[in-house]
Amino acid sequence: MQFSILDLAVVAEGSDARKAIANSVALAQAAEGWGYHRFWLAEHHNMPGIASAATAVLINHVAAQTKTIRVGAGGVMLPNHAPLAIAEQFGTLATIHGDRIDLGLGRAPGGDGAVMHALRRSMSRNEDFPNDVIELLRYFGPAQPGATVAAHPGQDTNVPVWILGSSLYGASLAAALGLPYAFASHFAPGDLDQAVPLYRERFQETPFGSRPRFMLAVNVIAAETDAEAQRLRTSQMISFARLRTGHPGLLPPPVDDIHAAVPAAILPGVEHALSVSAVGAPQTVAARLEDLIARYRPDELILVGNIYDQKARHRSFELAAEILRARG
Repeated sequence: MQFSILDLAVVAEGSDARKAIANSVALAQAAEGWGYHRFWLAEHHNMPGIASAATAVLINHVAAQTKTIRVGAGGVMLPNHAPLAIAEQFGTLATIHGDRIDLGLGRAPGGDGAVMHALRRSMSRNEDFPNDVIELLRYFGPAQPGATVAAHPGQDTNVPVWILGSSLYGASLAAALGLPYAFASHFAPGDLDQAVPLYRERFQETPFGSRPRFMLAVNVIAAETDAEAQRLRTSQMISFARLRTGHPGLLPPPVDDIHAAVPAAILPGVEHALSVSAVGAPQTVAARLEDLIARYRPDELILVGNIYDQKARHRSFELAAEILRARG
């Protein structure tokens, strides 16, 4: 089973975007040696703790400094963009880097109403998502007789497209179009148990895919001991709690007592949102991953690990790779 990394170029307290981007490059380079299949970056806007807003630009930067690992978007929020513009961007990436570029598409705006206004987009664009996906797929394919618009670069690049989602809507769309599907279970697991079987049962073979392919997103924080991994996890928990309460910021350092850092009224919601996680010493992480794999039977795992200390973060992904390589 293949395993990959989802990165947001997270900016830690005491650091800046330049360092966060350098950290992403260093992680992708290390991940290549550890056996990771993909390195995906995600589009978010108006978030001081995330430096991957210009996703295609950062993908190019990472791909230029790696050799074999696939690099892509997990994802681009298509309602923010014209399909032709995305086809040209990712067609250009594929032209430069060859068959190493992926494009995951999300329906969410990646920001609030103020962000949509600043992007000169409308929330009504969400309703056009299926048609926009189909239009984008056509731009990546062969020349269309009679077409008045084509993507150059883009045409004939056949960039692999994934549908990303956290609801039954995305699962249904991916199944109808015959596309691979990635579920955002690392922060929104509510519909996971329904979405996975729905996607598999409704999947239709199309020119874009002959069989269902499901990717499960899992938070993984591995360390030498369970206690150390749980402590490292507090950075992610505090960050998510701040986001949930409308105060997004930089990734904070870990704390000894999460109850002192996150209000009691908020903590259960944070724990539920981040419940698709494997946190602990290697044997603990291995057991949890086996449970998730047995339950959801993913074709691929994509791991998320927002850890304040970069050395500890690298070690976590290295341990996870050792666990997943060992299971074959």
